[in-house]
Amino acid sequence: MRKKEKYKGIEKFMTKIRKIQEKAKVVLEKAQEEIKKYTDRKREEADKYKVKNLVMLSTKDLKY
Repeated sequence: MRKKEKYKGIEKFMTKIRKIQEKAKVVLEKAQEEIKKYTDRKREEADKYKVKNLVMLSTKDLKY
């Protein structure tokens, strides 16, 4: 019986931590959705390249 009383405080603490963790998870998911929405606003579909397509390449960043 004494051991149960000893762990009551820990159980309360763990319950509190779990609630905080759940709230944090919800907030982070919402923030992630907002960031994705903001990022996707200006995103365009990438060009589709196929074998034997001619493309222009820049040599600006090549080091000799």
